[in-house]
Parts: sequence; structure tokens; C-alpha cells
Amino acid sequence: MEDYLEAIFNLSNEKRSVRVKDIAKRLKVKMPTVTNMLKTLSERGFIDYEKYEYIELTRKGHRVGKEINRRHCVLRSFLTSILKINPKKADKEACKLEHGVSSSTLNRFVELMEFIQFCPRAGSTWLENFDEYRLQGRDPEKCTDRMKEFTNGFKGRIKSMEDMEEKPDGAQ
Repeated sequence: MEDYLEAIFNLSNEKRSVRVKDIAKRLKVKMPTVTNMLKTLSERGFIDYEKYEYIELTRKGHRVGKEINRRHCVLRSFLTSILKINPKKADKEACKLEHGVSSSTLNRFVELMEFIQFCPRAGSTWLENFDEYRLQGRDPEKCTDRMKEFTNGFKGRIKSMEDMEEKPDGAQ
């Protein structure tokens, strides 16, 4: 049901009206299969649907569709940007994962991605190093060298900030 709600949510953002054939094409299923699911979704209050009419999400259906879409986007982003998984495969994997992960766990994914992007200990080279580690395994010497390089760079940034604080106003 969640796949259908997500598909209807996305289609309604792309088109003025959503039809059975649009959903069937998006989900790669036959139209009678869509029709059966639409009856169920309608009975449960997720959509407004009459046979041969356009499909509209109810407020409840919109809320669920939007949340499923958010989960999908977060997971796909994590899989592609952090784990470096092929975007096509990541999209399929995200679709599988989105139904089983809780909101609190999903929020941890978001926090981890933010940490990786914004923490001074992390950054693009760190992610490149992760990809190398994943492909070639652990290399303690490389890890030690990278930690030293980071520490030296960090010490340099602290020194620069201290130097700036020691200069009188207007001094260059």
C-alpha cells in the first residue's frame, strides 16, 4: 500500500491529475492490480476514488505518501552519497528499506549524513577514504597518516584563528 501512496503522491506533484494507467506505468503493474489496490486505499480513507475518475489523496493519504517519499529520498541519498552505491541500485534498495525503517532510525541516518558533511573531522576526502577502505580493506598506516594530516591541518586552523584574535582591530 505504501508503494501506491508514494506513487500517487509523486504523480500528483508531477501532473494535474492522476489516473490508473499512470500508477500502473509507474509501478510496472497491470491496471486491474492498481484498481484493486485503489479500492482498498479508498476503503481505508487514504484516497478519494471512483471508478473511471481521477485519484486524489485524502489528507491522511497525503501525509503517509509524503512521509514514505521522504524516507525514500533520505535512504537513497545515504546509499549514493555515503555508501557510494550506484544510483539505480540505490533507488531500488531505498524502496525496500523505506518500509521497514522507523522514523527515529531514519532521523539517525539524516544526522549521520549531516555530521559527515559538516563535522571538521569529516568531509569529502574522508568519504573518498571510506570508499578506498571499503574496496581495499583496512590499512593502519594509511589511517595513521591521514589522522596525522588531519591533526596538523586542524592545529594550523586553530593557530590562524588565534593569530587573528591577537591582532588589534584594523591590523592586517
